[in-house]
Amino acid sequence: MTRRIAGAPITWGVCEVPGWGHQLSPDRVLSEMADLGLEATELGPDGFLPTDPAELRELLASHGLTLVGGFIPVVLHDRTAWADTRPDVERRLTTLAAGGGEVAVVAAATGRHGYEGSIALTADEWATLAETVADLAEMARERGVRAAIHPHHGTAITGPDSIERLLDISDIDLCLDTGHILVGGGDPVALAKAAPSRVAHVHLKDVDAGLAAKVRSNELGYHAAVAKGMYRPLGEGDVDLASIIGSVEDAGFAGWYVLEQDVVLTAAPAPRTGPYEAAASSRRFLARFPPPKTAERTGASAPSIGKEGRT
Repeated sequence: MTRRIAGAPITWGVCEVPGWGHQLSPDRVLSEMADLGLEATELGPDGFLPTDPAELRELLASHGLTLVGGFIPVVLHDRTAWADTRPDVERRLTTLAAGGGEVAVVAAATGRHGYEGSIALTADEWATLAETVADLAEMARERGVRAAIHPHHGTAITGPDSIERLLDISDIDLCLDTGHILVGGGDPVALAKAAPSRVAHVHLKDVDAGLAAKVRSNELGYHAAVAKGMYRPLGEGDVDLASIIGSVEDAGFAGWYVLEQDVVLTAAPAPRTGPYEAAASSRRFLARFPPPKTAERTGASAPSIGKEGRT
């Protein structure tokens, strides 16, 4: 598998969470992505890459990259919070679309800093989330961008119950993150088999299941677990990535696979070491797979599935 593989700045430790760790420069991150033969990148934290579309395209083109998408954490279960942040989300969607991005990867944020604890929503909050998700998805469609909810530890959509409920109340697409689903106590293989038509975007992670279990039991904080190497280069953890890729490919997935092994850096590693070496290992793992399908990608929503297809 050598095509439709993108990178994410968090693989190089670049994160929106204050105090996450040492933050590398855009040129360092993009040049190492390009050196690995990646085709595209996500935006990373708001402001990491230029917000002016022309500058953004010029910078990416200078590294031989294009833009695939962007990660947008936003509170969706609170109407007041959504009303306050909606203009900013609209701005970010506009930048994403103008920069050539295809997918808005949306996390249902808790409203707290960081990702140390998820929340359980009330029935009213779920109803609000359904409304705001529909509003956000329409905003994205108007700009030719496909919105996808990212189940993510430390948000409102994390474990199997919350993912199932989201699929029941909304026709929003999913960013299938093979790591976060496992960390949240779900089965990414089962989800990929049950709802492949809902998958618009894939974040490829491998996971140390022992560290993930400690996060779920609150024995270890999320940031601390990432710093200890909870996310592993592909093929070096406990996720059955071959089954997941096979399920979505067989279902006609024509989107992007994003190398996203979150790390925490304490200092800048030497060039082409650290995150670069881990990403190179993941690329070698993916080289074992046959080429992915080359069907034309579109911004249209995938068909929804019935309740019998839930996990």
